[in-house]
Amino acid sequence: MSSTVSHSSQDHLVESPGSTDPYLVPAFPLSNRLRRAVWGFVYALFFRTSPRPLHEWRAFLLRCFGARLGANTHICPKARIWAPWNLVCSDKVAIADEAIVYNPARIELGSHAIVSQQAYLCGATHDYEDPRFPLVALPISVGSYAWVCARATVQPGVSVGEGAVLALGSVASHDLDPWTVYGGVPARKIKVRARVLLGKEESIRERSY
Repeated sequence: MSSTVSHSSQDHLVESPGSTDPYLVPAFPLSNRLRRAVWGFVYALFFRTSPRPLHEWRAFLLRCFGARLGANTHICPKARIWAPWNLVCSDKVAIADEAIVYNPARIELGSHAIVSQQAYLCGATHDYEDPRFPLVALPISVGSYAWVCARATVQPGVSVGEGAVLALGSVASHDLDPWTVYGGVPARKIKVRARVLLGKEESIRERSY
């Protein structure tokens, strides 16, 4: 069996010979990469290994790297925070184990927002129409009392409205209306959610779409 390469990237480059392949150019400046390297070391040594109840310890570590976190923020030890300095959480936010917060741009979570196990807040994509395939980072916001369920994904630039629910394994490719339940790929409206604030329920008639 031949071990030769049948195709070369040079076959597809339109730049002049000897130019740098843009796919090999780092998407982030050196300062960003160094900062993430230090955070990765702290995450592996002190954050991920911390006992589950030590939420304040993990919040302290995140704040040391620029995260802005409100009181009683509960981020579990196996949650993956890509850039703490781009994370903003109000009070009583929860991010579960194995949730991924990929935040080259700012990601903001409102009060009582919940991000469940293996959910993915994806804050960047690539411009596939550009031959250089540049990274494009866009902010994400998850409103107060919203719930991103297990294995659900929020795409770059999407706002999850206050009290909205993104169901198990669903993909939010557009903004989600407040106090509405969404499901599917891409996520679609399923019904209106009863409005619940601090244990006080304001009744809203549920209806199907």
